[in-house]
Amino acid sequence: MELFKKICAAAVEAGASDIHIKVDAPVILRINRQLLPIECPLPTEEWIDDVLKHIVPVHARARFEEDREIDFSYHLPGVGRFRTNVYQQRGTFAIAMRYVKTKVPSFPELGLPEVIKRIAEAPRGIVLVAGTTGCGKSTTLAAMIEHINENFKKHIVTLEDPIEYVFEDNQSVIEQREIGLDTKAFATGLKHMLRQDPDIIMVGEMRDATSFTAAMSAADTGHLVLSTLHTTNAAQSVGRVLDFFKPEERDTIRRQLASTLKAVICQRMVNTVDGKMTPAVEILINTPTVKKLIEEDRLETLPAAIETGTEDGMQNFNQHLLQLVQAGRVTEKEALSKASNPQALEMNFRGIFLSTGHRILG
Repeated sequence: MELFKKICAAAVEAGASDIHIKVDAPVILRINRQLLPIECPLPTEEWIDDVLKHIVPVHARARFEEDREIDFSYHLPGVGRFRTNVYQQRGTFAIAMRYVKTKVPSFPELGLPEVIKRIAEAPRGIVLVAGTTGCGKSTTLAAMIEHINENFKKHIVTLEDPIEYVFEDNQSVIEQREIGLDTKAFATGLKHMLRQDPDIIMVGEMRDATSFTAAMSAADTGHLVLSTLHTTNAAQSVGRVLDFFKPEERDTIRRQLASTLKAVICQRMVNTVDGKMTPAVEILINTPTVKKLIEEDRLETLPAAIETGTEDGMQNFNQHLLQLVQAGRVTEKEALSKASNPQALEMNFRGIFLSTGHRILG
């Protein structure tokens, strides 16, 4: 265990976001998105098995034995907290760990648009933070909760698998529930959550129709529901939610979603000129226009609504990437690699803007 603790400490000191450990291979750190090996003895199968005996939580061991893979949060005193996934490959266990910073970053530190503060302050509705794995969804959610915690007297209940950021009560009262430790499953936790008198509910991830049905019910009764979703852009997120449901249910769900959705925030991580990273953010806000498009099943026109909705706080990826380039924070090459429409963005760099949004919306 001493070597394992030294690996974790070295990773944090080096500014790594992730640690990858497998049998008979170098230990790998991910630093600024680059995978880098470190000098240490190659992990053996026996060594990894011994580590797992110490770090897999007691409550999760039976599930781990059955499933052969598991997610949990591991805290190393004096070093930090890690979101940990253990899985098998080639018949032996491997470990992937993501370092979770103790302090919740602020909006300016994360480079998030100010409009997200306003979204976090909404009295009710569903707010989805979307994006691919590793794009900072959990950190953005944590920043929204901490903003509420610092400024409003609310009762916040979270449902996470596993718990990542640990919050301390400030203006708000916060309870964090972990799947497997504090409640059996997301469906069970969501079922009982409304009886716990929450003002705000945070669900670590929307995974199925049951989760989203419960979220819509909570939003319908005046709660703010925050959650994440795996999609590549904000407009696609609406269709992704509908995909949770059977075809014959989707018309009803779409109308419910049009009434309860507050906003979708979608992120892509971008390398900055100073060697760090910042999120490029696409924002969809459920304005009357957006609500009508969802109700009428005109989801293909949502990108146009985002493009033309800047006065309401909306923006697409190209618009935000252009701002980052103009501010000198991101190179044109990097922006083009993360753009939804690189050709249009390249024209924007030259001062040419061919917006079709107004024409599409009609």
